[in-house]
Amino acid sequence: MKGMHGIIFSYEKKTGLRELLEHRIHGSVPIGGDYRVVDFMLSNMVNAGVQDVGIIMQGKCQSMLDHLSNGKSWDLSRKHGGLTLLPAFAYAENRGGVGKFRGKVEALACVLDYLVEDVRQDYVVLADSDLVINIPLDDVLQDHIAAGADITCVCTSVPGESSDTYFKLDDSGRIVDTAYDLYNPEGYRSLNLYILATDLLIRLVRDCMAHNQYSFRHNILQEMGSKLQLRGYVWDGYAARISTVQNYYDRSMELLQSDIRAELFCPERPIYAKESDACSTYVDPDGECINSLIADGCDIQGSVKNSILFRGVKVEKGAKVEGCILFKNTVVKKDAVLHSVIADKYVVINEGRQLMGHEHYPLVLGRGSEV
Repeated sequence: MKGMHGIIFSYEKKTGLRELLEHRIHGSVPIGGDYRVVDFMLSNMVNAGVQDVGIIMQGKCQSMLDHLSNGKSWDLSRKHGGLTLLPAFAYAENRGGVGKFRGKVEALACVLDYLVEDVRQDYVVLADSDLVINIPLDDVLQDHIAAGADITCVCTSVPGESSDTYFKLDDSGRIVDTAYDLYNPEGYRSLNLYILATDLLIRLVRDCMAHNQYSFRHNILQEMGSKLQLRGYVWDGYAARISTVQNYYDRSMELLQSDIRAELFCPERPIYAKESDACSTYVDPDGECINSLIADGCDIQGSVKNSILFRGVKVEKGAKVEGCILFKNTVVKKDAVLHSVIADKYVVINEGRQLMGHEHYPLVLGRGSEV
């Protein structure tokens, strides 16, 4: 079949998300009041006509399994193909254990039988689950085919962290150098989003594993860069990688800006999420809700400003919430004051408590905490 097959990586890796990953892997981190981070990449694929998606998981993946279920929310519930969940423990015999993946190539080698037997499409799009972006992947595929590239790497001129991968492009868009861990980052920052032919991917995975090589970035992009036709697709629209508590907070607060919301949630490429059957949110006549994103099922009787509230959050009378991100079923009791706080699910803030973080150092409360 012509078209793309999606592969999303969502396994444990070093991040600075701390308490937010105590009960989940990074792709299932809640964001924007109604979404999980993985919803963005899944929606990008579905909007580009991708009918089959495999998600490689490892670690604390129960939250991800519960969220994705059978893929119905993304129109990926099918008798043949659709959404396929690929937890590492189900393929332990392929790698002699279920320890952490050393890299993307090792993760792909773990599910090599899936790649060989179940990928029906001519091309594969590889993506991480920690990227918040709304990109027309069908345009990227057409550019890939027209250029005759072996691998198309989506990148941006917007700088990021020194640990990111950076490309140098020539005038034709070909990648002439790949580097990472740069002291002074320069070039185009990789978004870890790649398109390549299915048969090439299988060949590269087999070759790398035959030589005990496991890194897509080092062993393929760097070591094979001179042999392969690597091409950069420059995307300068909104793209945010969620990797630390601070950038999670910053990117979440950016969603309060109308221009960024308009770009991320454009009607021609909608972002899909798991359905909710919660009742409508109630805002008390004596309460207030200013410049905030509020999910269904909330009960707001106090003051909420510049904040993001997920389903079932309760803010009692006299309570003040400003610059906060409150996950599902958090309760802020009477006269409590919160500023720059990220509260995971089922957190209870008792009456009269004052929790003061800072926009440059938000306070994080772990799941089920009571303060």
